[in-house]
Amino acid sequence: MINKSIIEAFTSIAREKNVDRTNLGTIIEELFMTLIRKKYGEERENFSVIVNMEKGEIEIYQEMEVVEDVSDPVVEISIEDANKLESDIEVGDPFIVVIDPTSFGRRLINTAKQYLNQKIRDIEKESIFEEFKARVGEIAVGNVHQIQRDNVFVNIDKAEMLLPKTEQMINDRFRRGQTVRGIIRSVEWKSKGPQIILSRSSNDFLKRLFEMEIPEIEDEIIEIKKVSRVPGDRSKVVVFSADKRIDAVGACVGMRGSRIQAIVRELNGEKIDIVNWSKQPEILITRALSPAKPLNLFIDENRPYCIAVFEDEELPIAIGKNGQNIKLTSEITGYTIDAVKKSEYEGIKKNTVYLDELDIISKEQLESLSKEEIFIGEEFLDADRNLLIKLDGFDSDVITNIASAIQKITDEQEQEQEQEQDKEQEQSENNNEIGTEEG
Repeated sequence: MINKSIIEAFTSIAREKNVDRTNLGTIIEELFMTLIRKKYGEERENFSVIVNMEKGEIEIYQEMEVVEDVSDPVVEISIEDANKLESDIEVGDPFIVVIDPTSFGRRLINTAKQYLNQKIRDIEKESIFEEFKARVGEIAVGNVHQIQRDNVFVNIDKAEMLLPKTEQMINDRFRRGQTVRGIIRSVEWKSKGPQIILSRSSNDFLKRLFEMEIPEIEDEIIEIKKVSRVPGDRSKVVVFSADKRIDAVGACVGMRGSRIQAIVRELNGEKIDIVNWSKQPEILITRALSPAKPLNLFIDENRPYCIAVFEDEELPIAIGKNGQNIKLTSEITGYTIDAVKKSEYEGIKKNTVYLDELDIISKEQLESLSKEEIFIGEEFLDADRNLLIKLDGFDSDVITNIASAIQKITDEQEQEQEQEQDKEQEQSENNNEIGTEEG
């Protein structure tokens, strides 16, 4: 029987590591079985370990068979030796030996402690894995403890989280010891234990920040319909409230911008456009295009596709830096949007062949083309023929016929345009002649 102080020493280690007493008992049983196998061999199955955590006792038993002549001293005991301990033992009887722990020697006891520490580390890793697996999608706050070229390592309690370069914002700058906030994006079990991926660039991170700063969202009075971001630069958030008394946009902005500014500071100055949702696409798209104001929208809900017309000088604002404004608007509305100048739109309109206006293209073929974002004749003619022939409802003859129909309409449009230009020129010349005669 092992001295109670040894269990107390193990219990102390386990308490520091937050290991349950029941788990500790199992660990101690396993580690002493490991010691037995180290001393007597891997294949030995005639040993048992019983741990009583309440009494602080560990009992190790060796089951043997009584024989005349011993061939294997690990599983057999001679009748002579057995009778010294129990007088009524006979050959063939089982015999239980209680093993003195000191027989393992100093080195094996140290090995046992190492095993215990390793098992506790394994339990810690499993505990961390289970805890953070349940927290995927939550915001976590930790401290930077290591910075590498492509990764930042963040500590939270006993867990280490990884913030990869791909999950950082373009304007994120970190220093050792800095407090960092991000969303727990994923948790996976790797060879060395749990890998917890933190993200600051995901749409969900911005969504969770809104929930934290705006009670009406957490209380489900206001709903976030859609989020789209260029992390660290610009984002658009579509909000809605079924309660007509609630100003969804105003509630998100807060008194003097206090709520939205807290989020902007966390995102290093990222510009956030809050858009009031509408089920009418023309209203939603107009709001989402802010700060630009379209003069007109031409919407095809079936594609879905939209041409937004702007004053010439406002087109750069509509498109945004690197096309951000149009890109984000397209993502949150679900419409492919083309922004054009007012001065160019009439010419575009006249020279555009819309595929859904061609009688030779079926509804199923239009759906196949729309999946590849092919909506107008020019896009069809520019498309890779090998791509088209793989689409449902298309073969070489079909593609040729459609292309011929597009080209025919295009030629007719060009002829009409030339005729209109000739008429305009003739009218201009006539006006000039009249002016000369009057002069």
